[in-house]
Amino acid sequence: MPELRQDPVAGRWVIVATERTRRPKDFSGHHEHFSEPPVNPFAEGKEELTPPEIYAIREPGSKPNGPGWKVRVVPNKYPVLRIEGSLEKEGDGLYDHISGIGAHEVVIETPNYNVQLEEQPLEGVASVVETYRIRMTDLLKDTRFRYIIVFKNFGRDAGATLGHPHSQIIAMPVTPKAVKTKLTGALQYYEHKERNIFSDILRQELKDSRRIVYQNGAFVCFCPYASRFPFELCIMPRRQLPDFHKIDSSEVLQLADVMKVSLMKLRRGLNQPQYNYLIHTAPARYPKKDYWSTIEQDYRWHLEITPRLTHIAGFEVGTGFYVNPVPPEDAAHFLRDVEV
Repeated sequence: MPELRQDPVAGRWVIVATERTRRPKDFSGHHEHFSEPPVNPFAEGKEELTPPEIYAIREPGSKPNGPGWKVRVVPNKYPVLRIEGSLEKEGDGLYDHISGIGAHEVVIETPNYNVQLEEQPLEGVASVVETYRIRMTDLLKDTRFRYIIVFKNFGRDAGATLGHPHSQIIAMPVTPKAVKTKLTGALQYYEHKERNIFSDILRQELKDSRRIVYQNGAFVCFCPYASRFPFELCIMPRRQLPDFHKIDSSEVLQLADVMKVSLMKLRRGLNQPQYNYLIHTAPARYPKKDYWSTIEQDYRWHLEITPRLTHIAGFEVGTGFYVNPVPPEDAAHFLRDVEV
C-alpha cells in the first residue's frame, strides 16, 4: 500500500509508491532506447489487457470492455494511490504520514495509436475534455479526496511510458503545496486589491497582446510573463470559475478548440516537442473551515502546457529559480506565425 509522507520543513507531501518500481535496474540513469511493449494494451480489440473500464464514450450498441469506443477510462494498472481502504492519518515521531488512498485513472483518448490529441477532429478533442469533466465530477463525490489533477505526459522525457495517446487523472487525499501556493497568492491579491488576480492578468495580456498566442470567445492562450520554460503556454478561461468540472457544454467545445490549436502550433513550429499539460483547479470544498469564503471570487482554474525543451539542473533544484533562454514575447510571436 502506498503512503504519503510530509516534509516537516518544506511542508510538501511525497508519495512513497513501492508498487510502481521494484527492481534496482529500473533506476538506471542511462536509457539508450525506448521501446513499446510487444502488444499495445490500449489498442482497440485488446481491452482485456487493461482493468475493466470505469467510463467510456462508445458507438451505439457497443458493449463495455469491448471494441467500439471513442474514449475509454480505466484504472491505472500501476497506481500511485489506491482507492481501496480507509483514510488514516498517523504520526511517526515528529513526522506525519497518511495512508495512500486516492484514485489513479488513465484516459485513453482514441482507439487510433497514430492520432495524437491535436490531430483529432474538434469533436474528438471535445470528447476527451468532456471525459475529464465527467470523471472529475464523479471523483469529487468521494469525501476522502481533497484534490483532483488531470495531466498528460507526451514523450519519454515528459514521463510517458506508452506511445498510445492517453492522459491521466489522480485523486489525492491532500491539497498539493504547489496548489496551496497559488491559492494563497490569489487570496492575498484579492484581499489587498479587492480584485481577481486572474482577471487582471488576462486584462493586461489582452491589452499588451505581445504574449498572446491564440484566443476564442471563451479562452485565451498566452505565454506567461514569467514563463519557466521555453514556449510555456497558459490557457485561461474568460469566465470567472474556480472549478474546472463546472464548465458548460459550450466551454468544453471552445476549450477543445484552443487546446487543439495550441498543441498543433507546438507540433508544427517545434517539431512535435515532448510536453506535459495539467489542469489547475480548486480543491474539493466540503463543509470544513480550511477554505475561505471568497475562493469563488479570487481563484480561477486554468491549464498549463510545458514543452520539455530544456532540463532543470542543480541551480533550479536548489533555488526554485528557472532559467528560460527564450523570452515569452519571442515565443508567442513565433507561435502566432505558425499556420495550423
